Amino acid sequence: MRLLSLLSTSVLIATPALPAPVMAEPVSTSPPATEAPDVSVKAHYLNAVGSTDAASEGTVTRALLQRRPTLRPAEVLEFVPGVIVSQHSGGGKANQYYLRGFNLDHGTDFATWVDGMPANMPSHAHGQGYTDLNWLIPELIDRIHYRKGPYAAEDGDFASAGSARLKLVDRLPRGLASLTLGSYDHARVLLADSADRPQGGTWLYALEASHHHGPWDQGEGLKRLNGVLRYTQAEGDTRQSWTAMAYRARWRATDQIPQRAVANGLIGRFGAIDPTDKGTTDRYSLSWQRLTVVSDGEWQVNAWALASSLSLYSNFTYALDNPDAGDQFQQAETRRALGLQASRLWRTTLAGRESEHTLGLQLRHDHLAPVGLYTAAGGRRVDVTQESRVNDTLVGLYAQNSTRWTPWLRSVAGVRHDTVVARVHSSISDNSGSRQAHLVSPKLSLIFGPWAQTEFFAHAGQGYHRNDARGMTARVAARGGEAVDAAVPLVRTRGTELGVRGEWLPGLQTSLSVWRLDLASELVFVGDAGETEASGASRRHGIEFNNHWQARPWLLVDADLAFSQARFRTEQGEPPHAGRHVPGAVRTVAALGMTLTDLGPWSAQFQLRYFGPRPLIEDNSARSKGTTLAYLRVGHQLTRDVKLALDVFNLFNRRASDIDYFYTSRLPGEPTEGVADRHSHPAEPRSFRLTVAMSF
Repeated sequence: MRLLSLLSTSVLIATPALPAPVMAEPVSTSPPATEAPDVSVKAHYLNAVGSTDAASEGTVTRALLQRRPTLRPAEVLEFVPGVIVSQHSGGGKANQYYLRGFNLDHGTDFATWVDGMPANMPSHAHGQGYTDLNWLIPELIDRIHYRKGPYAAEDGDFASAGSARLKLVDRLPRGLASLTLGSYDHARVLLADSADRPQGGTWLYALEASHHHGPWDQGEGLKRLNGVLRYTQAEGDTRQSWTAMAYRARWRATDQIPQRAVANGLIGRFGAIDPTDKGTTDRYSLSWQRLTVVSDGEWQVNAWALASSLSLYSNFTYALDNPDAGDQFQQAETRRALGLQASRLWRTTLAGRESEHTLGLQLRHDHLAPVGLYTAAGGRRVDVTQESRVNDTLVGLYAQNSTRWTPWLRSVAGVRHDTVVARVHSSISDNSGSRQAHLVSPKLSLIFGPWAQTEFFAHAGQGYHRNDARGMTARVAARGGEAVDAAVPLVRTRGTELGVRGEWLPGLQTSLSVWRLDLASELVFVGDAGETEASGASRRHGIEFNNHWQARPWLLVDADLAFSQARFRTEQGEPPHAGRHVPGAVRTVAALGMTLTDLGPWSAQFQLRYFGPRPLIEDNSARSKGTTLAYLRVGHQLTRDVKLALDVFNLFNRRASDIDYFYTSRLPGEPTEGVADRHSHPAEPRSFRLTVAMSF
């Protein structure tokens, strides 16, 4: 009843609708998807009226994914309306992500899945939910299905802001060999192909190698090696796939730098204070997926295993804590993880109405031996700040029902139960221990219509923010040794959303969502400090307006606009800068895209995205500037088998920041208490990449 009351009192608030079961197609209780006026819109998006459970839910297809240039692999997430992807360090480190008033750091509160495997890393050395997608090969992505908010029964861990599921292709239409050369010593080679076996089944492989220096005074020397081997088989009513992946990266890092150092001429915009910052990472995975269709529904099973490691050297405060040796530190981990998902869907009738019922199980266990924070100097480990062995287990059970009550009313109701068990053995004995917690999260969505090519959505639901296992058992600060409070394992999130989707003009798909999300606490384990950062309850609300318009047979226009506001419920931070603003919470995000095809041998894609100003401290006295960047791709089909593509990044050569922070650091000769200053990582200047791709 409390959930229904929340829904009825939220007329001007919005929360994402409940989606379909994991790995499944949209439920059959939906009306047949309306045929779009132009098939080109459907070729790029699967967002027609009647195709989803929320106005803020959708799917981007390979047809568009392959046309838009990306500076970094993780930028494929910017196909999710409202998502911004940036970077504050070397190219091998996980990116920064922003959505719906969240500074998601490296992935906290946004769940990302790649072919059934979660990309977020719990209890990570650098930060909770660390999502490194540098191992993606964009040419192998078949589609991206996204949702906003914690409203899908299958979405639990890390999904308070939303989720994205990336599906890989099973086969390529033709083999692909490509060579890319570009500015700042950029080079990339890709070889990929698939082959059907005579007795059934398809093999797919891809090999990638790349190198990049970037515009930095100290070239980052990023080296990436990547491989994918995949086998897919379909027999009768069963389809299954096995996927093996391997990835390695090495780089030097130019982190964010204090603006006073640039103003005083100590370094240039692309310089570094500590030239010994660097990183290495490895990732190996094996996954299996199986779908079996039975007379009354379907079974789905997904299992995966992962081995990964990271070593990251950083120095953000320079000589504030250790004037003699400097403040460099190392974060390192070795991880082994296993996961299992299983679901059963039944198609039946409920009170004489078409209905679907889903039960699902999700299990994940991460073993870190060890995960640690260390003092360092000159890119070498000096001493242990805290080193832990961690066993982090999460078990989720969920149930969902979707029923069409009338031709114009459908409900999707769900509930999930999550259990987290954390066991930590720390080098600081007071921080060793175990914690266990449970949480039940109900969800409800109502879908009205369609009427006159229009449907309406109303949603309410609960989810959670999971904290780092080390924060759950901590009793003393890793660096200072003072007493600290252990973090709450599972923190409640509550949200509501109203939405509308329509196809009122030929070739136009429009959606509007109004939403609110409350977090009981924004506690985050800060890997740089080795402890949980205290933070209070918060509220976010906003509006999103998305449009996809096939203006001409050869022109697709995308226009997305998102506004959000994030505030703590009470004042946070230290006087005299205490306030209610959430640092890093972006207010305005806008994107404009134009895709031109079928122009003889020519094609083109233009992308403009605006990342608005945001507060850097709680009282809003320090703010970042907005960032506007444009990308351009021009393609020419030389022959049936050979294509050229020229990509231009930061087309207008804007002097902008990829990210800004405001904190205290100390440079040589400065007062021992340091200087509070804005620290920025500049966006890369205009650069070019030329790709020659050959099909075979």
